[in-house]
This record gives sequence, structure tokens and C-alpha cells, in this order.
Amino acid sequence: MIKAGIVGGTGYTGVELLRLLAGHTEVSISVITSRAEAGRRVDDLFPNLRGHCDLQFTEPEVERLSTCDVVFFATPHTVAMHTVPQLMAAGTRVVDLSADFRLRDARLWSHWYGEQHACPELLAEAVYGLPEVNREQIAGAQLVACPGCYPTAVQLGLIPLLRAGVVDIRSLVANAASGVSGAGRQAKVDNLLAEASDSFQAYAVNGHRHLPEIEQGLSDAADSNIQLTFVPHLLPMIRGIHATLYARVSGPVDAQQIFEEFYQDEPFVDVLPAGHAPQTRSVRGANVCRLAVARPQQRDTLVVMSAIDNLVKGASGQAIQAMNIMFGLDECSGLQTIALLP
Repeated sequence: MIKAGIVGGTGYTGVELLRLLAGHTEVSISVITSRAEAGRRVDDLFPNLRGHCDLQFTEPEVERLSTCDVVFFATPHTVAMHTVPQLMAAGTRVVDLSADFRLRDARLWSHWYGEQHACPELLAEAVYGLPEVNREQIAGAQLVACPGCYPTAVQLGLIPLLRAGVVDIRSLVANAASGVSGAGRQAKVDNLLAEASDSFQAYAVNGHRHLPEIEQGLSDAADSNIQLTFVPHLLPMIRGIHATLYARVSGPVDAQQIFEEFYQDEPFVDVLPAGHAPQTRSVRGANVCRLAVARPQQRDTLVVMSAIDNLVKGASGQAIQAMNIMFGLDECSGLQTIALLP
């Protein structure tokens, strides 16, 4: 039985980790931390876990966390990097759901996150945890940087085309929309129901923190420097991401075949039949990315549609998928949840 700890268990990704790991037959959660809620029962804060988790929140003590086989960090950015080196020195494996280890360039990371990185020497050692791209590297990793939600949806939608070399890399555009849970559980006026309901807006158009992460992954896939136009939007719903991606092509391209062949052996990517389009409700609560591709009017622009649950395939589910790979388990263990409808 794998002994797991969760640092930062009071946010949406933390409770999603708990929900999914509670059904994992080969994992036992032994530690869950929260400075603010230390001493409080987990199922008191999250009543959906009654009968499934009898733990109390504790202070994040390295000595106790280091007794775990794996520790998940479901913390805000800039928190994990101060503790991860000590856990790794103790031999504990780490899956970080924040952005602390996603970028390989320490200066670029500091530019986007506003402070110096606490352990830049680990950026090269961290494995980017997108299983569909880095499965072999994840298997041998001690530190996995779990991809962000927007980067997951966008990269899974564009990488097959870049690998096939069939699109103009100067033409890539991503319009992506997320439910309000993507902003976390903090109290923010913009996330109040009265503010977000019945409204739709773009934000961070001049630069979103996920942009360098997406460009890093797309550049690796294309073996060339990629500059993406990325515009995120806020949807008046709780969870889910829909990314609509645009790329120019010249000449005949069987994009449907490219996607079907690229993902034919992937358990958590579903390429829809031609003529269909993914819905966010079709992935709600499930660790799956549903994709569709079209070429409107047979002109020179391919349109890829990508839908994920930002808290599952975009965060906690993907983190568990990476953990399964790291410990040689069935990759689908604990992740067989079917999406909720309605």
C-alpha cells in the first residue's frame, strides 16, 4: 500500500485529490495538512467525504511528511519550492500541482511569478507530468510537475499537429474558457455568483501565467520556438475548460486520422468522430480530455476543440495518473470515474 500525504488540503484541488484517492485501492492517505484548519476533521470541512476519510488536518511538518512514499502539493504557487528539497533528500517522491517546477528557465519563472526561485537547481530534474507526452520520464521521476489546466487542454489539442508537422507554427491561436473553480477557493469578488453568473469575459489578455508553460511544451513538440496567441476567458459555471484552437495548414491534411492515430492507445484522451464537438458537461468529474477537429469550409484553418474538467484532468486526476505511473501501478487506478450527467 502506497502511503500518501497531501499538503494544502483545503482548496479545490486538495479535496479533489481526497475524493479520487479515497477510491484508490492501492493508496492510503496518512497525512493531510492545513495551517489554518489544523486539528479540524477533514469531513467537517468537506461533508462529501464522510465515511471515506477520518483524518484531521495537521501542520505541514517535514518530519511527518517524509514518512510518506509520495507527497502531493495542492498549494498556491511559490509554496512547494520551500519544502520539496527536504522531502526529496529524505527519499520521498513528490507530485506538485502548483507551477513551482513547470518551467525549466528560472529567470522566466521569476518573471511570471514575481520572486526568485528557492531551488532553481531542481527545475532541470523535475519531469513535466503530461503522461501522453512524458510517460517514460514520469516513471523514473522523483519530482513531477503536474501541468496546469489551460496548458493541458491546449497542449493535448495542438501537439499531434505539431508532431505531424502539418501546421504553420506562426499561426497558432488558443481561445480557452474556464469555470470559476480554476481561480481556487479564495474569497474573490470576481468569483462571487452574483458577479460571474450570466456573464462571459476575457481576462489576462496581455499575458497569463500559463502562457510560458504552454509555449514550452509546444516548442518541445515542434522542435522549434513557438509563440502562441492565448486568450483565457471566465465562464459562468463551476468547473470545466473548453479550448478552441486554431492553426493554419496548406494543402490536404487528414487531421482526423492524425488525432486518432496519435491518441489510439491513450486511456484518458477521447477523439470524437468527425462532425462531433466536445461538451464540458461530458467530462465533469472525469479524468478525460475529449477532442474534436474540423476544417471549416475546407479552408486553410484547422479548428481543434478540447474539453477537460479543470480540477480532474487539469489538476488532481492528472496528478494521480502521474503517481500511478511513478509507482508502476495500472495507470487507470482510482480514475475510472464516469463523467456526471446532467
